[in-house]
This record gives sequence, structure tokens and C-alpha cells, in this order.
Amino acid sequence: MTRATMAELAALLPSGAILTEPADVEPYARDQGPVLELRLPDAVVWAETVDQVQQVVRWAHTHRVAVVVRGAGTGVSGGAHATAGCIVLNLERMNRIVDIRPLDEIAVVEPGVINADLNAAAAAHGLMYAPDPASYRISTIGGNVATNAGGLRCAKYGVTRDSILALDVVLADGNLIRTGVQTFKGVAGYDLTSLFVGSEGTLGIVVGITVRLRYLPHSVQTLAAFFPDVQAAAAGVLAVGQARVQPAIMELLDGMTLTALDGAHGSNLRGRGGALLLIQTDGFGADAEAAVVRRVLTSLGGTVDAQDVSEAARLIDLRRHSRGDEVDDEFRVGEDVAVPRSQLVHYIAQLERVASDHSVLLKVVAHAGDGNLHPTFWVSTAEGEQGVARLELALDESVRLALAVGGTITGEHGVGQYKLRWLPWEQGEQVLEVQRQIKDVFDPRGILNPGKAITARA
Repeated sequence: MTRATMAELAALLPSGAILTEPADVEPYARDQGPVLELRLPDAVVWAETVDQVQQVVRWAHTHRVAVVVRGAGTGVSGGAHATAGCIVLNLERMNRIVDIRPLDEIAVVEPGVINADLNAAAAAHGLMYAPDPASYRISTIGGNVATNAGGLRCAKYGVTRDSILALDVVLADGNLIRTGVQTFKGVAGYDLTSLFVGSEGTLGIVVGITVRLRYLPHSVQTLAAFFPDVQAAAAGVLAVGQARVQPAIMELLDGMTLTALDGAHGSNLRGRGGALLLIQTDGFGADAEAAVVRRVLTSLGGTVDAQDVSEAARLIDLRRHSRGDEVDDEFRVGEDVAVPRSQLVHYIAQLERVASDHSVLLKVVAHAGDGNLHPTFWVSTAEGEQGVARLELALDESVRLALAVGGTITGEHGVGQYKLRWLPWEQGEQVLEVQRQIKDVFDPRGILNPGKAITARA
């Protein structure tokens, strides 16, 4: 990018809204996903208004400069990794809750609004924004939209797409469109809103979001059910479903995860059992549903305890930290597959076999209520390249096994850059080509987050 071109960009923005020095842009060059090849952006740009976003995109369109949109950088699939010659457009400063309409049960927000902040504002009206990814304290609504994020409450309330009614989107040429409706129902024309949700910034830049709010539950009951092993806990998930109870939260943590949490947080989860099924019921029927869950899980050999408010909050918070922090003495790879719930027990057994066959360690956490698993494989860094090679083999086999039972390569984290190698395993060439054609319609110059979400033509 020439100095004159960069000066033209800088002239569009307020003072202090652009960084160009390598040391300054490096912290914004990646999200939390694995890095295949680190690239530095030519610039990092902060926009504070829709008009500024439009001006930056028009500039990029004119000069054919790639634009990678970034929020808080909490993604784990490389969807916000910088690409060669790009600018990173940061929307964190577009963080206004524009409107909350309690009678309509909707809110209008900018993309930089933090998930937890929206929930705090909605709670004043007896409402909540249902999607709650583990990073909800720091993740942005715009980022949630980009990946169609899920979270703990998705067992009952669904993923982000189920709570998005309308979007304001800046297209690749800088024009602004509004999709969707202000009502809970609406089927006029093609559903462009759903198309943009989960598109990872490859079709347009979301600058306004109208979300559906839900009622804050009248009552909540949290149960901790400890089982001897993870397969027994997974069987409990199916048993609760067969009892026709719909928990708001149904999370599964295996023994290795419990041990890791104990070591990091001083808890004593592993001493209570070999696996934990953490269940929360809510609403006016919370007590009755919890009683059914307790009876069902106890009959399967679970040790089931009701948790008081403080202990329930602690357990939920521990679950949110179950992914773990990066450490220097381990090579780790984590995944985000989903399988039909009927396959949970079988698939977890297969994961344990894979770990054994490839001599790698494994821990499993899952949004068990909807079959979304986050297995993590790891080896000691002392094993060097041989250990990494075994990790990759285990990871690839785990993905193929998920697909073999009717699953998917990603339940909520998105394809990003890292999972592109697996996308053709799940989707046929005709489907992939249709997606490329859609990309061509919305982004004919290929400037919006290139190299992410869909595979390029051969």
C-alpha cells in the first residue's frame, strides 16, 4: 500500500483512529484461534460511526484493499486473523445500546456492545439477551453475529441466529442496507438476515443489530450430577430428553476437565465424581423440572445435588473457564464439533479411543443439551514435532468420526481460517460452489475477510 493511499485513508478518520507501525498493529493481527501463518495488517482502523465504516469500505473498494473486521478478538477459529496487505477494521468503539423497547421485547445495538453489558441493561426491564458464549463478559454482539455464537443457554434458547431480527449492513461497495424486521415473524423476500449471521464478515460489515429479548426467568434451579465416568453422564443427557424436560443449561465435563479446573481454581470437583453433568432449569416450572431431572439421573447412578445461588454461580463460572489457558509446556488443539444427541455416548467413546490410539491426552466439555462438543487434545512440548503430528492425526480423525455419525465440523465457533481444510469433508463441491457464487454477488472484488469461512476455487 502506497504512502499516498494510506494518507487518503487517514484523512477519512479522526486523529488517533489509525495505527500503522508494525509493533502497534501486531496485537490486532490475530484472534485466539490457531495461527497458520502470522500476517501483520498494513493498518488498524477504528470506526466510531456508520458513516466512517462506509467511508473506509468505499476507500478499500476503490483501492482493492482487503478488510478484516474485528471486535474483541475472542474468536477461536482464526476468523479475525489478518491477511496479507489488509487493514483491520476494529468496531469496538461502536458500543452504544441504541434502544431497548421492553413492550416489543427487542433491543437495537451497535456491533461493539459487550454481551454482558446488553444483558445488564435488559435486566432492568426484566429481560435478557439469551445467547451467552463463555466469553460473554468480553465478547461483542457483532462478533457473536459473525460466528453465530452459541453458549450455555443454547439448549433451550438457541444460538445467536435465533435471537437476531434485523441487521444494518455495509456492503463491499460501501452502500448501507437494512435487512429483517422489527417483529418476531416476517417472511417477506429472502432471509438475508440469517444469511449474514454466521458469514464471518465475508459478505458485509454488520453495523447495527436488532435483537429479540427473552424474559428473565422467574425461578432458576441448578443441579450438579456427578457420575463415575463421562459415558454415564452422556447417557444422562439422553435420559433427561426422554423425560421431556427442557433445561436451559445442560453442560457436560469429563474427569480430565474436572482435574484441570481443580488445579487452576482450587475446587474439588474431581473428588466428587468422574464426570459432571451441570443442569439448570428455569421459569415458573423450574422446581418441577428439576425434580424430574433429579429422579432420572439418580436412577442412572448419578449423585445429584441442588446448588444454592452462590454455588450454582461458581459452578457455571468454572464451566465457562473449562477451555483452559494456554501454557508453555503443552501443545494443545481444541475443537467445536457437534453430533446428533443420540450419538453422544458413542462419539465420546470414540474420542477416548482416538486419544489412546495416537498417544495423546484428551479432555471433553460439551454443550450436551444440543450435542455440541469441545474436545481438546494435547501433548507435552517436549515431544516436539512428533507430538504435534500425532495431535493433528487425532484431530483429523475426531472430525471425520463426527461427520460419519451425521455431525458437523463446527457448532458455534465458525470455520474461520483454521477449519477450511475440513469444509470439503462436510460439504460437496456443488454446495461449496453455490457459496462462492453468493460471495461473488456480495463481494465481487473479494475484499471482505478473504480466505475465511468458505473455500476458494481451485
